[in-house]
Amino acid sequence: MQFAYGLILAILVAYLAYRVHSLNKSGAVAAALVGTIIFGVGGWQWAILLLLFFITSSGLSRAFKKRKQGLNEKFSKGHERDAGQVFGNGGLATLFGALHAFYCESILLWVGFAASLAAVNADTWATELGVLNPTPPRMITDLRKRVEKGTSGGISLWGTFASLLGASIIALPAALFTGNWLLFPLITFAGLAGSLFDSLLGATVQAMYYCPTDQKETEKHPLHTCGTETVHIRGWNWLNNDWVNFACSAFGVVIAFLTI
Repeated sequence: MQFAYGLILAILVAYLAYRVHSLNKSGAVAAALVGTIIFGVGGWQWAILLLLFFITSSGLSRAFKKRKQGLNEKFSKGHERDAGQVFGNGGLATLFGALHAFYCESILLWVGFAASLAAVNADTWATELGVLNPTPPRMITDLRKRVEKGTSGGISLWGTFASLLGASIIALPAALFTGNWLLFPLITFAGLAGSLFDSLLGATVQAMYYCPTDQKETEKHPLHTCGTETVHIRGWNWLNNDWVNFACSAFGVVIAFLTI
């Protein structure tokens, strides 16, 4: 019955998200699959953590639209998440949810699940709120270098604080549900570390492109927002933003497991 309830809840949430344009069609299908496994196998505690990530990240992507105008040309995708984004952010959490069916007593699975969500939530909060920083960010690999807002690899005090807050939003119920308050700083730190690792990948090996018409660096490929074909300038061709998000969640899990 729990799995049936999880299926119904997952489909309902995915449908509502599709209707309000937080997900496109492929994203809604992927979200229904992810939600079914996590809600149906993990139960309400696991569902709450996933919903916290999805609701807060979707809400922030829509917030402060006027302040974010002009930044869309930097990012590979818009606020309507597709299947790649859903699996990039939630794929590892789904794996821990599935394993919970076989090892339901393992605290490691809960820690891994929470840390993976804390990392991608921290990264989302840093991206969505970091652009509100009054001054341009600095490149994580060279803190003396100022870069345009929205640039992959750019960090700021505002964005780092937002990242910390985003991780703690997941860490708080993760600790509360287990009664182990040592998990709160552990998962918060793991989430922050995952977010910073995401920025490091963005500054070094993530695939980046250039629009000859607008003379802008961007994640968009093959076409920029202006319709011009973008040219690969650095990074690994296969390492797009979806894979960077997956690496972000994985790094958060590794940090959590090393410090537990």
